[in-house]
Amino acid sequence: MKKYGVLIVDDSAFMRRAIGHLIEQDPMFYVVGIARNGLDALEKLQRLAPDVITMDVEMPEMDGIEALEKVMQICPTPVVMLSNQTGEGTQSTIRALELGAIDFFLKEDLITDTPDAHVVADFHARMKIAASAHITSSIWDAGHDVEGVSRSSDYKAGDCPAYDLLVIGCSTGGPSALQTLLPRFPQDYPACIVVVQHMPPGFTGPLADRFNSICQLRVKEAENGDELLPGTIYIAPSGFQTTARRRTDGKVELLVSGEPEMLYKPSVDVTLKSMAPLYREKLLSVILTGMGNDGMEGCRLVKEHGGTVLAEAEESCVVYGMPKAVFNAGLADAQVLLPRMFSRIMALT
Repeated sequence: MKKYGVLIVDDSAFMRRAIGHLIEQDPMFYVVGIARNGLDALEKLQRLAPDVITMDVEMPEMDGIEALEKVMQICPTPVVMLSNQTGEGTQSTIRALELGAIDFFLKEDLITDTPDAHVVADFHARMKIAASAHITSSIWDAGHDVEGVSRSSDYKAGDCPAYDLLVIGCSTGGPSALQTLLPRFPQDYPACIVVVQHMPPGFTGPLADRFNSICQLRVKEAENGDELLPGTIYIAPSGFQTTARRRTDGKVELLVSGEPEMLYKPSVDVTLKSMAPLYREKLLSVILTGMGNDGMEGCRLVKEHGGTVLAEAEESCVVYGMPKAVFNAGLADAQVLLPRMFSRIMALT
């Protein structure tokens, strides 16, 4: 049986013990070492060679965000952040995911007097996915540096895209992948974009705010009744399903509700199944890194209505789950490496 070594990074001795106890409840994990802050973690990283790291966000001397950035530069290793949900903790978690953290968990959900068995099982399952994730410095370099992202594109004024709507679906590794794509769309980009990223409730709003501050297009968390407008990026809100309908005036508006009840909220399948009949051949679906097969059935409907599907190639995926399901089902028009995805999207004119 494969066993994964975990390096626990936290400035609290109590938290290190609690996290270690939680981790070792699953026989596939063992604690390979502990670190009291980011500096301590960097000193031990190459010597201990962990399969996965749990990283506290707020620590003295070197916090989790700075440590994560250096880990990805020095010795790329899967990192799972442990954070607080509100305030600066939320913003820091979003930044960590952009920098390449595989996943995150809320401390208050994990470390309690009576932890929920389902939460613990989910933690172990996602830690296993993180430990086996595909991490390379070259892929990370392609997406982490906002200032270094090229602002040029293949789009020229007068070009007519082959689509009116771009729907991007992603899960594990998605925020970092999105950072590779979204800031590169130019101000005169003539289509609208809907992003469906699996996240817990409370995190898609800050994610939208973060991208709005670094993108050339307007970025907002989708709201019920929003009209789909060109040159705008809508982030599907977590905890809800985002669909669309055509109004009597011919314009398309978003519907945000709790139905249908599914494993993923938001669900890529739900969004695509709603939008494929409305946009038909004018819909482009892009499925990026993520576990599971959410998006496969939606892409099937996209193809049935004449739309186009691009799937991220295995070599650049953090987790080759969602794109693999689409590709294996014969629904992808092409598999594209993440660093080349933007150019491929812009070339569809």
